[in-house]
Formats: sequence, C-alpha cells, structure tokens
Amino acid sequence: MSKSVGFLFIVITLLFSSCIPTKDLIYLQKKDGTGTENTISEVESKPYRLQTNDVLSITIKAIDPKLVAIFSPTNSAGDGGKSEIGAYFDGFTVDEHGNIRVPVLGEINVIGYTIDEVRIKLEKQLLAEYFNKEANIFVTVRLAGFKYTINGEIGSAGTKTLYQEHVTIMEAIANAGDITITGDRKTVTVMRKSPTGVQMHDLDLTNVNVMQSPYYYLQPNDYIYVKPLKQKTWGTGKTGIESLTSLITILSLGTTVFLLLKN
Repeated sequence: MSKSVGFLFIVITLLFSSCIPTKDLIYLQKKDGTGTENTISEVESKPYRLQTNDVLSITIKAIDPKLVAIFSPTNSAGDGGKSEIGAYFDGFTVDEHGNIRVPVLGEINVIGYTIDEVRIKLEKQLLAEYFNKEANIFVTVRLAGFKYTINGEIGSAGTKTLYQEHVTIMEAIANAGDITITGDRKTVTVMRKSPTGVQMHDLDLTNVNVMQSPYYYLQPNDYIYVKPLKQKTWGTGKTGIESLTSLITILSLGTTVFLLLKN
C-alpha cells in the first residue's frame, strides 16, 4: 500500500511540475507589492543614433516647389504625396562610410547623428547655399520604417518593419504574433548595437515594472530572442491534460514492454 501511495505522489508531482503555470503567461502583473500605482513613471531613453544601412525619408518644403524638387530623387518631395512604404524605396540609405547621397547637396555624413541633428544640418546647408530665410524652408527627416528582428518562441519570427517612430517591446511582440505558450516571458533578451559594442539585457514581461526599463522602448535594429520554457525541453505537455496524456502513454508503453519481456 505504501508503494502505491508513493507512486501516486510521484505521478501527481510530475503532473503539476510539468504544467505551465498561468502566472507565467500573463503580461505586466503587479508583483511583490510593487507597481500598486496605476501610473508608471516616464522612462528617459537615449535618442537613437544612425547606423549603416538605415534608410532616411527626407522631405524639403519651401515657397518655390520647383527649386525644392531638385533635392529629391523623385518628383514627390514637395507635394506630400509620398507614402510611408514608398519612402522606404525612395529614401536615402546610410552607406558603409556613414554617408547619404542627396541630389545637388552630394554626400552628407550622418553616422552617429540623431534624426534632429540631421534635420538641423540639412537646414543649415540649404540656407547657406541655396535658400534665404524668406523662402520659409521646412525640412522633415525620419526613419523610413522602424526595423527590428525577433526570433525564438514567437508566432512569426523574422525581421519586421513598423511604420511608426516609437515601438515598445510589447508592440513588437504583438506584431510578430505573440509569444507562444512554451515561450519564456520572464527572460526575453534584447540585443542592441552601440558604438562600444553589443549590449544585452533580459526583460521580465510578466512584471509591470518592466515598463520602467530603458529597454522597454526598442531602438531600430534591435534583436529580440524569446527562450523556450523548460516544459518544452522536457516534452511533457503545456497543460495538465497534455501532461497526463503523456504520462499515461509512457506507462502504457512501459507496461506493454514489461509483459512482452515477461512472456
């Protein structure tokens, strides 16, 4: 009788330990008495500095549209008719030397600059060489799409592009089809390039305080990796029913082998 009780205890232990707890699947929980306030303090994130292969969308507007048109690779520079997707193909790519090639202006070095710094640089050059203050020149510079790469236990892995300026890791994950049930939401790794090398940081997306992390807001070209839970490695099942089914299958196989060997 004691052996039966011990065996039953082992079975129940394996059953519950192999299941994925609900608390490991819920995002942004209030844990350990923290995050009791409804508001989250603003996170100061460093401005993004341009890297090679970034694509810029540059729009120049002024009183004289004919003069403005010569600074654009297409005729859509001054009419506002350029779509966000079209801006990617008609944009200015940062080459391996850190330069972009703008018609008439030639090569302009932008590596390591922020978007605002590039805008100011262009405005100064245009006012100094081609326009006067009465021209009411207006320059807009933005990235032609926010690109990031996501891999691991995710619905749709690969390189993604969102046409917006700011992207949180929650938005990036949702855009990629969400983390699978066997993905580890407590240690989502973000890898980020910087002038000093590659920075890596793990985020616990089940904790509401992750919103205070400087990695909560992504930067272009970030790489996100979602690790698998140990339940996937064990192959026991994601729910109690699946785990019980796996256990019954193993016991049935073991019993069959035992009877065959006995006979």
